[in-house]
Amino acid sequence: MASSCIGWTPLLLCLVQLLHFHTHAASASGVHPHGHANLTRHHSAPWLCRPDQANTLLTLKQSFSFHPDERFPLDLESTTTLPSWKPGTDCCLWEGVGCSNSSSGHHVVTALDLSGFQLNSDGIHPVLFNLTSLRMLDLSMNNFRGYDIPSVGLERLVLLRHLNLSSSGISGQVPIGISKLTNLISLDISDRSNDIEDAEDDYDIDAISVAPNYGLSVPYFLNIVANLSNLTELYLDLVSISSSVQDSFKALAKSVPHLRVLSLGYCDLQGNIDSSLSRLKSLAVINLSGNDGITPGPFPEFLMNFPNLRVLQLSCINLQGWFPRGTFLSKNLRVLDLSWNPDLSGHLPNFSNAASLETLWIYSTDFTYVKSSYCSGFKALTELSIDGKIISTDFLYSFGMLASLRRLFVTQLDSPRQLESLFSWFGGIKNLRSLEFDFCDLSMTIPSSIGNLKNLTRLVISKSKLTTQTLSSITNIINLKFLKIHWDDSFLAIPSAIGNMTNLERLHILNCWSPRPIGPIPHEVGALKKLKSLVLPYMGLSGRIPSTIANLTQLTELQLEGNHLSGRIPSTIANLTQLTELQLEGNHLSGRIPSTIANLTQLTELQLGGNYFSGRIPSTIANLTRLTELGLEGNHLSGEIPTSLFTLPALGYLDLSKNQLSGPINEFDAASSCLKNVYLEMNNLTGQIPRSLLVLPNLKDLNIKGNNLMGSVDLASLWGKDLTSLFLSYNKLTVIEGEGINNSLSTYPYQLVELGLASCNMIKIPKLIMHAKHMSYLDLSSNKISGDIPSWIWERWNYGLMWISLADNMFTGMELNSYVIPFSNTMYNSFNLSSNRLQGLIPMPYSSAEILDYSNNNFSSLLPNFTLYLSSTKYLMLSHNNISGYLPRSICHSPLEVLDLSYNNFSGLLPRCLMENGLSIINLRENQFKGMLPSNISIGCPIQTINLNGNKIEGQLPRTLSKCTDLEVLDLGRNQITDTFPSWLGGLLNLRVLILRSNKFHGSIGHLEDEKYRGRHFSSLQIIDLASNNFSGKLHPQWFENLKSMRQDNNSGDIIYHPNILGLYQDSITISYKGFTMSFERILTTLTSIDLSDNALEGSVPMSIGNLVSLHVLNMSHNAFTGEIPPQLGSIIALESLDLSSNMLSGEIPQELTDLTFLSILNLSNNQLDGRIPQSRQFETFQESSFDGNAGLCGPPLSKKCGPSDIPSETHLKNSSHGVDVVLFLFVGVGFGVGFAAAILLKLDYWISMWFHIFRILC
Repeated sequence: MASSCIGWTPLLLCLVQLLHFHTHAASASGVHPHGHANLTRHHSAPWLCRPDQANTLLTLKQSFSFHPDERFPLDLESTTTLPSWKPGTDCCLWEGVGCSNSSSGHHVVTALDLSGFQLNSDGIHPVLFNLTSLRMLDLSMNNFRGYDIPSVGLERLVLLRHLNLSSSGISGQVPIGISKLTNLISLDISDRSNDIEDAEDDYDIDAISVAPNYGLSVPYFLNIVANLSNLTELYLDLVSISSSVQDSFKALAKSVPHLRVLSLGYCDLQGNIDSSLSRLKSLAVINLSGNDGITPGPFPEFLMNFPNLRVLQLSCINLQGWFPRGTFLSKNLRVLDLSWNPDLSGHLPNFSNAASLETLWIYSTDFTYVKSSYCSGFKALTELSIDGKIISTDFLYSFGMLASLRRLFVTQLDSPRQLESLFSWFGGIKNLRSLEFDFCDLSMTIPSSIGNLKNLTRLVISKSKLTTQTLSSITNIINLKFLKIHWDDSFLAIPSAIGNMTNLERLHILNCWSPRPIGPIPHEVGALKKLKSLVLPYMGLSGRIPSTIANLTQLTELQLEGNHLSGRIPSTIANLTQLTELQLEGNHLSGRIPSTIANLTQLTELQLGGNYFSGRIPSTIANLTRLTELGLEGNHLSGEIPTSLFTLPALGYLDLSKNQLSGPINEFDAASSCLKNVYLEMNNLTGQIPRSLLVLPNLKDLNIKGNNLMGSVDLASLWGKDLTSLFLSYNKLTVIEGEGINNSLSTYPYQLVELGLASCNMIKIPKLIMHAKHMSYLDLSSNKISGDIPSWIWERWNYGLMWISLADNMFTGMELNSYVIPFSNTMYNSFNLSSNRLQGLIPMPYSSAEILDYSNNNFSSLLPNFTLYLSSTKYLMLSHNNISGYLPRSICHSPLEVLDLSYNNFSGLLPRCLMENGLSIINLRENQFKGMLPSNISIGCPIQTINLNGNKIEGQLPRTLSKCTDLEVLDLGRNQITDTFPSWLGGLLNLRVLILRSNKFHGSIGHLEDEKYRGRHFSSLQIIDLASNNFSGKLHPQWFENLKSMRQDNNSGDIIYHPNILGLYQDSITISYKGFTMSFERILTTLTSIDLSDNALEGSVPMSIGNLVSLHVLNMSHNAFTGEIPPQLGSIIALESLDLSSNMLSGEIPQELTDLTFLSILNLSNNQLDGRIPQSRQFETFQESSFDGNAGLCGPPLSKKCGPSDIPSETHLKNSSHGVDVVLFLFVGVGFGVGFAAAILLKLDYWISMWFHIFRILC
């Protein structure tokens, strides 16, 4: 709150000003100042108000909305529906209306005070300006939804003396017509929404909802004040004033001589504080806080000379230098705020009458204390804000015990001595009600004597260091009503002693999300029976929701979202019958949603999303007739959607997305529904889209993507609505825009902002969407749209479009006036034209997009300066085109994280900066790059994938690659690299894929183990391809022992992805499988392979390979291995392909290999094996080619029969202990190439869909 330069307008001042305004304004209008309902009662004659004015007020009433509209997040629930405003009744008796006598025989409306009614309206209705007899107009604390103040109309209210539009949700320029209101005494167009929000926390008052003003400005300040000579009060806080401080003050001094209140906080004032303000001798209130554009300078000493000064607020205005030693002349100074001027130094100010001061704020200054400083006499001080560095025992005790002090704010307290002095001092202040610590170190011992603060009702601790002992000490303050703790990194459990604080009404502990559980909600919380608000979000709370929470029968607000809570919602939650807001989203809660939740009939918001709830949605939710928001998204809910949800009388927001809901969406009575936002995406819904869903009268957002809905949808039937977002993608729908479209303006989708129509069988772009004014998201991907991409997409939405995907269509061209597309949105996120038939030069968006995807087209070239348009690009995908040329060094000047140029014709040397540019993914596969790999790699290298397969890279591997500790995929296959085996890569503990095939590597595959990584070398490797090199020598058994990822059962089938790379990039891989080269578009953790074929390796096959139980593919063919096949290979239970062909292996085929029930491909040909071929399980399916070239083998499938000497001495018929069913479909076609597709279905207690997806087949 007060920890940054946001300014602090003391609430007391705010309330005093408001009260003063109403009292003064009411008396000036002949209006009673207390209560809206009794605004005017001084006339005795039975005359009625003028009929025309009554009609004006009734028209004004019709412009108000008394209930929130989901389109406007800041809409308010009105405190009144103006029931007394009825036709045929005397409008002078209506609430908020005041009248006076007139010569016409009627009373005329002279006052309209709707302050704080929380009315909603689309701007100020111009009919209001027909009330030309108004002397007082107060529309403050209502909500005009960000609409501009009418530029004309106010000038008609020439009798107006008091105008208040503060905190009313208005925007735009303050109209020059105000300058004609020459009778104005008070003018308030300020924004006090921050003050009101603070009031809720600070003083336990009833909540007041207000709408902030939006970007108000006064471009003609000098002209506006020029004629307001009667003005005594001017409040323009948070209104931008374009004129300088000097000019503004000179204009006020000249034109407004009687000004008593000047409040210009946060007005963007620039320049020097001018002494001309000193001419306004009547000034009692001066507020310049928050104008950090004021030129740094000393404290203006003339401000100390106003005799009537009551309030001086100068927070955060760049005051510097030594504070004057003079004395404030005013004997009535009540508020002094000098905070957030860190370069303002000196001693405490001197006061003519310190006994009058009520508020003193001097935190975040450089004031110091010396014993000669004058601090005594503050008999009326109620609020004190100080900085830790000024605190000392002498300083504090110089104030005395301050019996009047009600509120103390302390910041930057970080030493034990200061803390001890502070607690010792305020321990004697018996009337202290509010205590706040900001950026303090409270990890030091807080004495239990803090419990002696019997009157302390409010404690706020923000961004401070805490310990468990600190929290325990706080629980001694048993009279506390409001406790708010906001920490960043002190993740502490709630002490059980919290139950001692039985007077607590509001408990708020806010966090920046704890990544680990910190402990449960103590069941003692159930003792806090006066609690009305319990807010504990993102704390890391774990365990179950305690059943004792049912004791909190006065609770109206329960927020436990974003924790680690588990188990079921206790059924006793039904006891919380006063609850209006229940937020449990983002936990680990499970089980069924209790039907007893229907007892919470006061609920207006129910959020249970992001948990593990299962079962059906309780139909009893239909009893929650006050519900305005219902969020059940991201659970495991099943069954049909209860139709009653769509007709809950107040429900405007419904989110059931990302569940397992099924069946049709049934028709319902759309006319009785209030629904505005409906999210049903990512379920299993079937059938037709019900017509009632499409004709909801208030529908703004509809998202039903990712279901199995079918039928045809005519967009023309939707365009007549005020839809802002529509998502129909990924169903079985056919979306059209009817030919017989009514092209009237009323049917244009002007309000449409987001449109998702991916995979909707569309053959053309809907033409009426070109009339949408502010489109930010457009997805027309995966359709059948052909022709040119129209230019109006870039021209119409060049400033607003943030996300566009036209991928997977049949576009052949683009309507362009330039190859620089005129997108100018600085927040541009994604531009995706992939998988079309586009060709020629690649056009670039002028405003760099975070994601650029042109892959899978026929583009042939890039702009010579294309890197100029990558200033914000993190993901650049140009793969599978025909682009040629060099990769410029300027590519390194962009903030790229993913660079994929694979399958093109790029050539030349790799830029040396490529490895040091912060890239995480480098995929240059299948190009013509040459030269050596850059070696300038530094510690902290973020690279996760390097794929240079199929280029002309030569030389040695740079040893600096070992600094890339995040590296997961290294694919350098099919190059000309000459080096020995890189054992030094074994320390990369995240490395999963190592492909070095078809290079010039030589020497042994050595076992070089660093003591630092003992037993962990290559521990994450799951794909190893060293084929077609010149490796020689024997394999070290320990080398395979280190492959821990293959030694463990792995049935998760997770996709290897890079979570910090926008969630979009997935590595692809190409491996050799029975003579075929197969590419997988994604790598699963279950895909494991070792290929050492076509080398000169010798010696025996290591028995340690048998420990790799999750290995799927093993190819050691075309080497010089000798000895027998290790029977331990029969322990590789996941093995599907085994190729040991073209070696010098001898002996029998081990019977243990028949245990390999997944084995579908076996090649033992061209060895020196002998004996009978095993005849059980998978061996009965292998062809003769699996065993050719072994003269000593006999038995099926070979034609050579076995003699008696070939019968094994012992038959090994061991049953497999793994109940895994395998269905293998192989389709092989021969033509220009060989096509191959494989789908493996695994059954492990339940059927899992395909464990890998084959992307492309190469020969």
